[in-house]
Formats: sequence, structure tokens, C-alpha cells
Amino acid sequence: MLQPGKLRNEVLREVVFPNLGVEDTKVIYGPREGFDSVVLEYDADHYLIAATDPTLGVPSETFGFFTYHFTASDVAVFGAKPRWLIVDLLFPEGTPKEFLANIMGDLNDECRKYGSAIIGGHTGVYPSIGEPTATTTAIGLVKKDELKLPLAKPGDKIVVTAKVGLEFAVSAAYFKSEELSEILTKKELMRLKRSFYFETAVPDALIAKPFVRGMHDATEGGLTALHEIADNSGIGFRVYSEKLHLDPLVRKVLDFYNVSPWSVSSTGTLIAITPPENVDLLIIELIRNGILAFELGEFTGDGERVLVDGEGEVPFPEFEVDPYLTFYM
Repeated sequence: MLQPGKLRNEVLREVVFPNLGVEDTKVIYGPREGFDSVVLEYDADHYLIAATDPTLGVPSETFGFFTYHFTASDVAVFGAKPRWLIVDLLFPEGTPKEFLANIMGDLNDECRKYGSAIIGGHTGVYPSIGEPTATTTAIGLVKKDELKLPLAKPGDKIVVTAKVGLEFAVSAAYFKSEELSEILTKKELMRLKRSFYFETAVPDALIAKPFVRGMHDATEGGLTALHEIADNSGIGFRVYSEKLHLDPLVRKVLDFYNVSPWSVSSTGTLIAITPPENVDLLIIELIRNGILAFELGEFTGDGERVLVDGEGEVPFPEFEVDPYLTFYM
């Protein structure tokens, strides 16, 4: 039986990847573990980057924002501006027209902010749809010598934007506000709710692009994405728990639910694979643009995946079930 959340890599290898139709020489990097976008040949100088993602199970006032950013972030981390969007919007019966108007208004705002155009899609109301659901395909172009792949070399540093656990904490503020009122004030709950605007890797990735070797958005499974980067690169990594930066409110929420920051969904958290000589430049440039970032560890040539904490070295956690899913199960 399939487990909740994204399909596990072993299922992808066994069922999905063997059934992808014909081979096409225009496909430079097709579907593979740890790659959230595909890379296609476009012309002599450019690659076309494309990604697709669903939006569902999110607070209603965030729906339009995430319909843009869930997918646009995947394109941005490959080094491309999200230029074109195809959006599929499906609603249950009884959905008010005002909800659609709010979604389209928010989508329009994000498209104008980042220079994107919605070029097609589908909209409809169907009795089989249990909750509002969107699927967005984002497409962008990148110069061939500016393509960023989620691959690392030994010695590269792991730089992370300071949004680890934010997705979980924001969702808890919306869906578990009564529980959280035991530890958070009304003002703190409101601050967390409004923090959904930070759950995007688009500005982070576009700023980081000149300084990094590759990038990844720490979505479902959070920082366990480091395993996918290491697998695809044939290397290991070391992460230092003392270097992890958590927003104080996020830490409160994670502690309240006894959730580990290493494996919790952290959409919008950029993992930047950074050559050592660029670390300071990258962090300074991100901070100049209002984005806090920190160095968390490094990739190594020994193949081990290690978390260094106060008690010594332990294997870095693997992805199992994302705690984020507990809100919907």
C-alpha cells in the first residue's frame, strides 16, 4: 500500500521511472530522485526548465500564493526565472465565486512581482473534488552556463536560509491554533499565520544563483533532502546541530509537538550548495536582501552522512513520514 505524502524513492524506481514513454534527445535531465524540475534543450544558448506541483490542504487565504510559489520555487532553484505558468484549478460544489476571485488576484500579484505570465490551464467545479485543488506547471529559460543542478562536490558548503520548520509552524498556527494558545499569545499566532509569505524559495534562489553550484527547496522531508543531493553526487555530508538557526516561535511549536527540525517539511527553505570561497559572499548578499542564512555543514568525499551534536556523531535522519502530514491524517 502506498504511504501518505510524496511517493518514496523505491516506488519511483520500481513503478514510475520505468514507464515514462519514449526517449527524447531534447530531454537533458528528465524525472529522477532529488530533481524537482526537468531540463530540456531549447536553443543553442538556453535550456528550458519545467516543474509541476499540486496545491491542496493549505489555509484558504494562502491558496493563491502557494499555487504560484510551490512550483515557481522548483524552477528558480534550477537557475531560471519562472516565466510561464499553466494552472489547473478544481473546486468542490458550493465554492463561492469570491474565493476564485481571491485566488486569481493573488496569482496575478505574484506573477506581476516576478514577471510571469499565466498562459493556459483549466478551471472547474466537480462533485468528486473534496477540497480546492490546484496543479501548476511553471516554465522558465536559463542560459546553459547558468544552469544550477542539485549536485555537490566534496568540500562544498551547505548554506541554508533560516526558514527551517516554518511551514509546519505556520500550518499549526492555522489548523491547531486552540492547542497552540497554550504556549503562544494571540499576537504570536497572528505573526506565524502571516509568515506564510516567506514560504518561497523564488527570491532566495534568484539572489543566490551567482554564488552557488546548485540549490534545492527543502519541501516534504525538509533537510533530509541532503540525502538525495548526496546520493546523486556520490558523496557524503556532515551537519552540525549547533549551527542550526530556528526562529524562536518555530522552535516553540516544534518543541510543543516534539517534532525534529531535521525531517519536517520546510517549503521555502533554500539549501544552497556553495563553494567555500563563496559562502560569505552568499550569506551577505542574502542578508542585504532581508533573507537570513547560515552555514550548516559541508559535503564530504567519504560517503558518510553525519549529524554532529553535543553527544557526538550520529547518522543523519532519513525521510520516513513528514510530521506535517499529521494535520491531514
